[in-house]
Amino acid sequence: MVDELPDMGEVDPGEAAEDEFDESYDPDSDAPAADEDDAAGPPGPVNWNLLTADAAEEEWLALNEWVHWLRHTYGLPVAVVPPFWHRHPALVWELSALHIHWLCAIHPEAKGSAMLVWHRDFTEAQERLRHWTAACGTRLTTDRPTRRIAWPGEPDTDPIEDIVIPNREEDFVEYMHADVEARRRAEDQFIAGLVLSTGEVS
Repeated sequence: MVDELPDMGEVDPGEAAEDEFDESYDPDSDAPAADEDDAAGPPGPVNWNLLTADAAEEEWLALNEWVHWLRHTYGLPVAVVPPFWHRHPALVWELSALHIHWLCAIHPEAKGSAMLVWHRDFTEAQERLRHWTAACGTRLTTDRPTRRIAWPGEPDTDPIEDIVIPNREEDFVEYMHADVEARRRAEDQFIAGLVLSTGEVS
């Protein structure tokens, strides 16, 4: 359905220009689709805290492939997207959000200005990525855990040391598998707890 065009004589030109650059997306639009199976809207945000083991593995692989495309396409330096971004939650969350934003921007039902909006937000995101990369201390061939400050009453944090990682892709696969297995164990423990409390086995 096409929205009724406003009377430009009653609309402020600045507001009209801003409306044309509207970055919002209405997934409930009743525009006709060729196939009901292809009518799904753009993806929603990814909450890494709640992903199942299988969903996490799928997201890890998709994000890793996209980050490679991103750094090659835009010639990003290590200071913005370091090789070991997967080891640092702040970088994972930011890159994941950029990935979903990009998928929404290239969705067939997105507005024509969607990629301009993505590039604007991508420019801002690079500053955050640069800040977090510097804060966590990860580099081209070495990495270390992100430094955490112990607040009064909390136990002291362990000493932080740089480690040399000779093969980035092998490290990513190993890290991903460890994360997936940890989630799977948590799922198994949750199910086991339900069985003990209810006595039912599905």
